[in-house]
Amino acid sequence: MILEHSKAPRNYRELPNANHKAEGFNPLCGDHFTVYLDVQGDAIRDISFQGSGCAISKASASMMTQSLKGKTRGEADKLFEAFHRLVTGKEKSNGEKSSDVGKLAVFSGVSEYPVRVKCATLAWHALQAALGDRQEAVSTE
Repeated sequence: MILEHSKAPRNYRELPNANHKAEGFNPLCGDHFTVYLDVQGDAIRDISFQGSGCAISKASASMMTQSLKGKTRGEADKLFEAFHRLVTGKEKSNGEKSSDVGKLAVFSGVSEYPVRVKCATLAWHALQAALGDRQEAVSTE
């Protein structure tokens, strides 16, 4: 699934009507993405990304956009936290299971490769910056 999303990423485009956007950069491996959001009220009406990166970062961004389209900010925050716990191998503090992240569970093995955690979470950190209207680029370092 990771290779499929890397080769044919979903929602890979600039979003002309985006009212939120943020850049993310991983200086260690050169991954660089921009996340675009069309947020209306509390809902993410549309989400996309553009940029370049390794298979893990591109697949993660692709699957993130699929998972969050139509969700609320609160749901996005909750999924970010669950995904972050999954890829860092941290104990699930509130009883959530990896099944709560749906198809994103394919990234569970990333926790065994700490350098790759930054790849998997880059677009997610850019998402958080976009939702928070932070203007500076997000870096994984």
